[in-house]
Amino acid sequence: MPDWVKTFMGLEGLATSEFVYEPTVIPGLLQTEDHAHALTEAAGFVRADHNERFVSFRLARARRLTDPEPLGLRAVIGEAALRLAVGTPEVRQEQYRHLLKIAELPDVAIQVVCPEAGPHAAATGPFYIFDFGLARSIAYAELLDGAMYIQDFDQVRTYTMAAESAQQVALSPEESVEFIGTMIDGG
Repeated sequence: MPDWVKTFMGLEGLATSEFVYEPTVIPGLLQTEDHAHALTEAAGFVRADHNERFVSFRLARARRLTDPEPLGLRAVIGEAALRLAVGTPEVRQEQYRHLLKIAELPDVAIQVVCPEAGPHAAATGPFYIFDFGLARSIAYAELLDGAMYIQDFDQVRTYTMAAESAQQVALSPEESVEFIGTMIDGG
């Protein structure tokens, strides 16, 4: 496992809350096992013999959402991520139902950004912001072959402003749940 992945998992394990903006894929914390398998296999970045281990790490991360002291999660997902043909239609339907179930958790907010919302400050690409309570937040941007961890206060503030912009143009959490619900069974 690359060092940048280990760093990501360590930060996520220490964080009290996390913001994620993913315009084209469903964030790993929100993926079902079958969706994670299908996405990992299709992407081809993980060797076939490491796929199972990679998916199990992803599922272990997701357990933070239901821990006794859960990770707070604010996820803004692009409509394209929901419509991406990952796996079979059954895998996608299971994924939509899973999103609706996760959205019921008290420390989770899922918002969908539709193309009609127009441009916003986060539109340049996916990123995460890890919050640690009293310690400084850290932003994270994934690259094809690595990652950037941003710790400079002013730069993290720029990511925070982009996160706020994405949340403002996105459907509300309630509207997002309705929107995802319309996608179940071919909606």
